[in-house]
Amino acid sequence: MGGKHTVMLRQATYATCRAAVDNVFKLFPLAIAGKKVLLKPNVLRRAAPEEGVTTHPAVLKAVIDRVLEDQPSELWVGDNPGLVGYGNNEDCFRVTGLMEAAGAHYVNIGNQSATVPFPLSEEGEIMVSTAVLEADIVISLPKFKTHGLTVLTGAIKNSYGILPGALKGLMHQRAGNPIAFQSMILEVFKLRVPDLFIMDAIVGMQGNGPAGKDLRHIGLIMAADNGVALDAVMARMVGLDPGSLPVLPLAAAQGLGSFAQDEIRIDGEFTPLHGFKLPPMPESGYAGPGLQQTMDHVLLASPVINGELCIGCGECVAICPGKALSMEGDLPRVDRGKCIRCYCCQELCPQKSIQLTTDA
Repeated sequence: MGGKHTVMLRQATYATCRAAVDNVFKLFPLAIAGKKVLLKPNVLRRAAPEEGVTTHPAVLKAVIDRVLEDQPSELWVGDNPGLVGYGNNEDCFRVTGLMEAAGAHYVNIGNQSATVPFPLSEEGEIMVSTAVLEADIVISLPKFKTHGLTVLTGAIKNSYGILPGALKGLMHQRAGNPIAFQSMILEVFKLRVPDLFIMDAIVGMQGNGPAGKDLRHIGLIMAADNGVALDAVMARMVGLDPGSLPVLPLAAAQGLGSFAQDEIRIDGEFTPLHGFKLPPMPESGYAGPGLQQTMDHVLLASPVINGELCIGCGECVAICPGKALSMEGDLPRVDRGKCIRCYCCQELCPQKSIQLTTDA
């Protein structure tokens, strides 16, 4: 294949991933010596490493050890978890095992924020964790997962965690619809485009992601210095046309990278993930005519509560940006007239008891 971008694929396990990480820095060298470096894993919420919800601590540790060899002046590890983790950054890092992996390099990046211009907010500005802006080098460590709202969550979506606290939920609400939300994600990504992306695709998530129970062994570390290209390869692996994911054509049109197959060189062995389960969708599938069919699914899908899994904790009610959820007895009830299809409830349910369906 051709050559505008390079995406690395290397077989790995959590016990052996250091070798793959070393290859990343050979292919995509960074001038780290004397620089401030921020590592930004995916820390969606409190979840044990074996749940496959967050970047695995073994991958983080391998990257830390490799970066330290180049003697940065500062090395920080941080993320702002999703709604369930608001104000509990440290608790989320502890439960996921990422606090132990980060050691002295952990920083609660939610404690300090700065205001930057942002065209899609009502105020014309937005708050971003200060560490993201102060770092000379940002390395993003996304997780290979599906997502009920964006279909896949990879390199570009991982940058949404640079927004601190409840701001993520507020921006969900203000976006109002899935297409606008994808534009919002891209604008956040552009605030500080990471310099390198190293994806934990050793154990991925399929089906009801990004916090579901359907894990799939993939056995790869994937990496690139361009997030558009990395997400495009991820999409092709699971059988999707990258052009059907709205954020990628938007990004390409703004000069942020190419998703065209002939402009991406694969360094490694590309193997399609046959039978990979995408989020629930109409029988006609996702990779058909393209964008309109894709967004028809997203706009129609609604959250449904699985009463056998739900414990009635009420966390989904507390975090719903559209106030579409309320407790009815021991179970949440969805007011579909108020639901803004942000799927925060499904994304962050600690029991994974909320699924999306077009049949409700």
